[in-house]
Amino acid sequence: MSDQPPEPLFPDDAVSGADTIPAPRPWIALQNVHEVETWIETYNRELQAVVWRNKLNTANAGQGICFTLELGGEIYLHTTAEGQVLLDVTEEAEWVSPVVSAATGVQAPAGAVWVLPQDTLTQLILGLSGMIATSQFVLKHEYRIGKGQRIGF
Repeated sequence: MSDQPPEPLFPDDAVSGADTIPAPRPWIALQNVHEVETWIETYNRELQAVVWRNKLNTANAGQGICFTLELGGEIYLHTTAEGQVLLDVTEEAEWVSPVVSAATGVQAPAGAVWVLPQDTLTQLILGLSGMIATSQFVLKHEYRIGKGQRIGF
């Protein structure tokens, strides 16, 4: 018998499934704030379960979600422990910058990474919803800040 306490268990309903990242999911456009808030809550719970199943250290990994856009490109989204929203917009998705600005009230950054206040997440998802083709969990992503710089997790 070990003197170490048992590993904490994640709720049973959150750990059913494979020990890998789920495949990309087709996006269903969200129509209102209630649908977006429900999606955020569900996404957060599912991401925590995926991280738990893969036994990842959340202190140094960029867990989040990747949105593949209908008209090309990807947006990687991560929320920090401080509540900030990080968006890494690929070059192919730069066309979406005016939509992100309009939804969040934040001007486009000089680099690829947007740092948004916590209270903009719902409006951001609502604004992007009709442009998303698929979503997929990401367990490690290095967010780019200008040339050669990255935000490490």
